[in-house]
Amino acid sequence: MTYAVRLSDISHGFRRQNGVTQVARQISYDFEKGKSTALIGRNGAGKTTLLRIISGALRPNAGAVLRNGRVSWPVGFAGSFHGDLTAAQNCRFSARVHGADSETLIENVRTMAGLGRHFHEPVRDYSSGMRSRLAFALSMALPFDTYLVDEVTSVGDANFRKTSQQIFKDRIKSASAIVVSHNLDQLRQLCDRAVILEEGTLFHFDNVNDAFTYYRDKLFA
Repeated sequence: MTYAVRLSDISHGFRRQNGVTQVARQISYDFEKGKSTALIGRNGAGKTTLLRIISGALRPNAGAVLRNGRVSWPVGFAGSFHGDLTAAQNCRFSARVHGADSETLIENVRTMAGLGRHFHEPVRDYSSGMRSRLAFALSMALPFDTYLVDEVTSVGDANFRKTSQQIFKDRIKSASAIVVSHNLDQLRQLCDRAVILEEGTLFHFDNVNDAFTYYRDKLFA
């Protein structure tokens, strides 16, 4: 099996008032290349944190992440934008970083995000939903080998949700993906397999339905 992303003995935790919350406990796991994997877990289990570790935006306390090809930032996490710049200026900066044509990228993102006149206003003035739409459009407009997605296709109105899901389906025909969502129907459509993050451990399932059955029974036991 060729991996898209390999986690090697990843450990990570947060120190809080009532102690340490452990997100990962020596996790070793290969996300298979060319497959879409659902990442499932309770609220607060650490799914978004794990995506940030996989993307390289967050360094784990221990262990290593090996990436086979270009991995996107977590789509839905818009913390990488410079707030004083407009969406267009942020796109131009990303084009330079990733070696893309600036004007083509800007036009593709402008059309996909559907932000209207706000596309030329500072990102600091955006709502969280607008930032998520921009993050989604920018990541889809750039070619990645593995896409990381954090609930982003739930953002916006019905038309945007439908459009974004179709765009994402098209991208993963030739790429890998790790998808966080609480929407079972969406995960069934997008993912080949699933992992559950529970108390710092990943549990693998070859079938998304089996993962949700296990998750539901454990959650409501």
